[in-house]
Amino acid sequence: MNKGKYYITTPIYYPSGNPHIGHCYTTVACDAIARFKRMEGYDVMFLTGTDEHGMKIEQKAKELGVTPKEYVDPIVDNFKKLWNTMDISYDRYIRTTDEYHVKSVQKIFKKLYDKGYIYKGEYTGKYCTPCESFWTESQLDENGCCPDCHRPVIDAHEEAYFLKVSEFADKVEKFLTETDYLSPKSRVNEMINNFIKPGLEDLCVSRTSFTWGIPVDFDPGHVVYVWVDALSNYITALGYENDEYNDFEKYWPADLHMTAKEIVRFHSIIWPIMLMMLDLPLPRHLYGHGWINFNGQKMSKSIGNVIDPFVLAKRYGSDAVRYQILRDMPYGSDSNFSNEIMINRINSDLANGFGNLVSRTVAMADKYFGGTLPEERQAEPLDDELISMAEKLCDTVTPLIEEAQLAKALEEIFKVVSRANKYIDETEPWILGKDETKKARLASVLYNLLETIRICSGLLAAFMPKTMPKVWEQIGADETLTKYEILGEFGKLPANVAVHKGEALFPRIDVDKEIDELNALLTPAKTFKEDEDLDKANVITIDQFAEVKLRSGEITACEKIKKSKKLLKLQVDDGRNGRQIVSGIANWYKPEDLIGKKIVFVANLSPAKLCGELSEGMILACDAGEDDVRVLFLDKDVPNGSTIR
Repeated sequence: MNKGKYYITTPIYYPSGNPHIGHCYTTVACDAIARFKRMEGYDVMFLTGTDEHGMKIEQKAKELGVTPKEYVDPIVDNFKKLWNTMDISYDRYIRTTDEYHVKSVQKIFKKLYDKGYIYKGEYTGKYCTPCESFWTESQLDENGCCPDCHRPVIDAHEEAYFLKVSEFADKVEKFLTETDYLSPKSRVNEMINNFIKPGLEDLCVSRTSFTWGIPVDFDPGHVVYVWVDALSNYITALGYENDEYNDFEKYWPADLHMTAKEIVRFHSIIWPIMLMMLDLPLPRHLYGHGWINFNGQKMSKSIGNVIDPFVLAKRYGSDAVRYQILRDMPYGSDSNFSNEIMINRINSDLANGFGNLVSRTVAMADKYFGGTLPEERQAEPLDDELISMAEKLCDTVTPLIEEAQLAKALEEIFKVVSRANKYIDETEPWILGKDETKKARLASVLYNLLETIRICSGLLAAFMPKTMPKVWEQIGADETLTKYEILGEFGKLPANVAVHKGEALFPRIDVDKEIDELNALLTPAKTFKEDEDLDKANVITIDQFAEVKLRSGEITACEKIKKSKKLLKLQVDDGRNGRQIVSGIANWYKPEDLIGKKIVFVANLSPAKLCGELSEGMILACDAGEDDVRVLFLDKDVPNGSTIR
């Protein structure tokens, strides 16, 4: 049964470091949707890849003394290794360094130039290197930093080409408001109010301040802006303007682009405008999901926030990790992650819920009937609710997956799982098994449970592809009995179905013991390897170090800065006239806890204003783990103003 084509894409990932659990949501979500659409009978093209150009990559490579390509190659290999570990069934993987993509982007850039949509000028403004994003002063956050990642921006001034996106403001606004392209709808309001209504400015689409990018072939010295390069992958990977592939006509337009909310702006405004300029059909849907926050707070050993997906998949299995990150991400909103959240979800839903349902049902069929159910049945009205819920489940879940509401889809499946476990308590098979006259009733109860498991496991196969075949083996089903087209029909298992006991699908985890073991896996050598590499590559002389004047001081007063969530204003006794220092440590320290502390500060740093407050120095702090910062405190008897040697 072929229902036609379905083209789904993740964004292509920026290889600036090793992948973590936060990278997994989009790819796992797209994989679940792709697998489900294949079950429905669609010819699916699932695309992912890596976005490998830009200033940040060039800078990182230079620091490490390697070429940009040498820097990104092992990171890309690690991404592919992770997708293999997480059972990602992508059909095509694109790298923006692929030769065919490079040539296609050059042709796209030239086509836009020839059509009059690209012109030459000069760019003056703010640039966020980590995000590879241009910003105006008014778009910066309250600290004058990037509104997306909240890291410092740099002043940029260079010759550049610009894309006339301002001419398409009305068209793209109409596209966003009159179609269901962008979801959830709250994202539409964000894009219009934050970017279109204030005045959509022409986009700088070339750079001359670095070289690691796709060259503008008709103007040496310019490289294509990384976002024009990256967005084009969705069509170049299908063969647009190249001979590498020839299925552009078959799969375009995309049925679903999925991306995290911080890059929705590029996908909902810039990308449709580029396609309008190229006279190409617009994609059908874009879903901007929330972020995975690591327990909603800084990393902590006591909490046990291990976020290495390789570690998690090895310990719990990839299916358990896939399930948790999909189950706990609310539609359009952020989700929290910690080891406790993951372990408790595995215990409650998978071990106590679904796994327990399968093991209890199979064990009872084996105990009371030697593994093979008799064909004689005795139905009762008590069966009706469970059967009805199971029969309706496929029709309930399908539109939710179509809308990328994966957490809701899983919630609906587990409502039926919960109802089946309750059905066991209601029917009390262990009592029925003691009475020979009630064996027909017992057989009916167990058959209803096996059928419910068949339907639930068939739908869960898109989410947990490794485990469900094991379930089918235990309940006496096979792939022919779990096809999508019969998941809405109750009674497909043979009347004399035979079960086969197996190992526990999801063993229950001892939470406290597991957290202790996970903490032991955090080794400094692994955490700080990249910093050690940078230390070797970025050495300075003793004379250069001597230019930095470090002194001791005592914090005499401290308060929060109203306009900022991150900054504290410190009054420091420096053994002289005193000074004010503004420091971005509000996430880790309360003002009252710092008063009286002796600190080290840079005394000869050029004064600067941060959020309108004068800062005359910088206090020293260290990275104590991912997203954890510790200020360097001195003994109380160190005199204020002492030189640090």
